Amino acid sequence: MATTPGVRRVTRVYLTLTLLSTLAASFIWGVNTLFLLDAGLSAAGAFTVNAFFTAGQVVFEIPTGVVADTRGRRASYLLGAATLFVSTLLYVWMWQAEAGLFGWALASILIGLGFTFFSGAVEAWLVDALDDNDYDGGLESIFARGQVVAGIAMLVGSVVGGFVAQLTNLGVPYLLRAVLLAAVFGVAFFTMRDEGFTPHRGRGPIDELKTVLAASLDNGWRNPPIRWVMLAAPFTAGAGIFAFYAMQPYLLELYGDDKAFGIAGLAAAIVAGAQVVGGLLVPQIRKVLKRRTDALAGAVAVSVVVLALLGVTSSFWAALALISVWALTFAATGPIRQAYVNGLIPSEQRATVLSFDALMSSTGGVVAQPALGRAADVWSFSTAYVISAAVTAVALPFYRLARREHASSDPIQST
Repeated sequence: MATTPGVRRVTRVYLTLTLLSTLAASFIWGVNTLFLLDAGLSAAGAFTVNAFFTAGQVVFEIPTGVVADTRGRRASYLLGAATLFVSTLLYVWMWQAEAGLFGWALASILIGLGFTFFSGAVEAWLVDALDDNDYDGGLESIFARGQVVAGIAMLVGSVVGGFVAQLTNLGVPYLLRAVLLAAVFGVAFFTMRDEGFTPHRGRGPIDELKTVLAASLDNGWRNPPIRWVMLAAPFTAGAGIFAFYAMQPYLLELYGDDKAFGIAGLAAAIVAGAQVVGGLLVPQIRKVLKRRTDALAGAVAVSVVVLALLGVTSSFWAALALISVWALTFAATGPIRQAYVNGLIPSEQRATVLSFDALMSSTGGVVAQPALGRAADVWSFSTAYVISAAVTAVALPFYRLARREHASSDPIQST
């Protein structure tokens, strides 16, 4: 496998942006649910706010994907960093003002907009830039390195955010996030440029939207191997985002101290550590399995069992172990899914198709989070985890259908 100076430069920029953006985001991941509860929201209210965040992603995924495919991946990324900077500061103001649910909903939608500028853009930028610099290796290796870097950043950010909140207050991690997002904008501005892709600026935005969206539907939704994987996403992601954010109050409940914010940060740190280990395991998985869809289906099956066990355990330490297995399972197969999908998308519509894929995941979060949050209010978090397992199980038949398509990117080639 040849590695040119251009490939090394592109990889370095990708890993740097992944490190900084994940570190910025993860300062609040261990305390976000606690932050919302501290603002006076119920469990159902907190997860409804999170649902508005994912609703914002659903609404803006395709338009921002079109921005990346028509105005450039770099432009989309910079808009994302700027939007997240402003919306993070708005979150702090909402917390201080003890705003109502309507205000939180608007702020969450704005954060969702920020992340949609990111989703698809950086991944599309990486793949096109690697192609432009004659990269001939497997995409899993680059995505896995990115996941390891993201895991390390998340490990540091979530632990620091949790203990900073415990030593100061729940608003300080959000201020740290805003500072680092400013740094993300600066680094992207000076190091990121579109390679292997030429933005199309010749027509009006409506015409561009129609053209790119139509082509993206042809290469995404109307492409059966991608469609089945996309249809699985609402169930795995919808249950997954609830499971992640519910860990904070659930672990504190099992631990017996609702003020131990450092323990809540530990949950996010475990997920981060699993990302690191999962990324390192990708080469071993490639040696064992012959098809990417087998890896994805296996991850879902394991997740169903683990989420159900999380719902019935009463042991804090057992819950930590189960969370580790759950996170490791998806971390190890995340780069494999990225390689499967990217291998079936042409460059011209890559960002929009990836954004559509992210939209499908977000749709699951819009429906699942308030419903599962309500289940936690009415019954318990443990019951909500059992329901999450049932929701995740619905994804299994879609991966079986994807395997039957014999997609060109499904076989795992040794590199």
